[in-house]
Amino acid sequence: MEFLKPKNKAAGASSTQKYVEVDEIRDGMIVMKTGALRSILLVSSLNFDLKSTEEQDAIIGQYQAFLNSLDFPVQIVISSRRFNIEPYLDLLQDEEKQQQNELLRFQISEYKSFIKNLTEVSNIMSKYFYVIVPFSPVEDEQSGILDKLFGIFRTRQAVSAHGNLFETYKAQLLQRVNHIAAALGGTGINVTQLNTEEIIELLYNSYNPSLFTTTIIKNVENIELAPLK
Repeated sequence: MEFLKPKNKAAGASSTQKYVEVDEIRDGMIVMKTGALRSILLVSSLNFDLKSTEEQDAIIGQYQAFLNSLDFPVQIVISSRRFNIEPYLDLLQDEEKQQQNELLRFQISEYKSFIKNLTEVSNIMSKYFYVIVPFSPVEDEQSGILDKLFGIFRTRQAVSAHGNLFETYKAQLLQRVNHIAAALGGTGINVTQLNTEEIIELLYNSYNPSLFTTTIIKNVENIELAPLK
């Protein structure tokens, strides 16, 4: 599996990879062990209650049209994590040190203490919304019966061995991605497709739920993406 194994770990440390369905991450796509592809879309939220009745009706109508337009399954995932306020506190700390005005420096210090105390007594959560878009090689309409039968039993080997085959499936998956982005855009929601690095960070945090908050992997190149044999 192409996945998050530190280079200084022993080879046996990857034994748990067999329980993960992800085989590799390539070109912003997740390749499953079955050979199927997945794309992950990060979608924004909107405050439905603050909309007028006409706007609410329009949003519901657009979302209904989006659901009716789907001829393939999608998965909607909501991820809730405790909000990581440390980067903001570090920024305030730097501003406090650089501030020449004594009064402003004191106000920044007080504000920083207030924010820190607030996050300690309150469980402030951050929510992220994702749409998982799938594509399976057996759905390839251009393939013949024999190709589809081959795809059922050896899709992983086929996708890995033939770059042009991967590009074909990738193009068909991107068509679905563009369709969903356009359909959801009509509701006023922004849609962004995650790239390879962002997918790695998402999966890393998903498979490490014991972490205090979301971990940002700044040096992805230091992580060995080792294919599972």
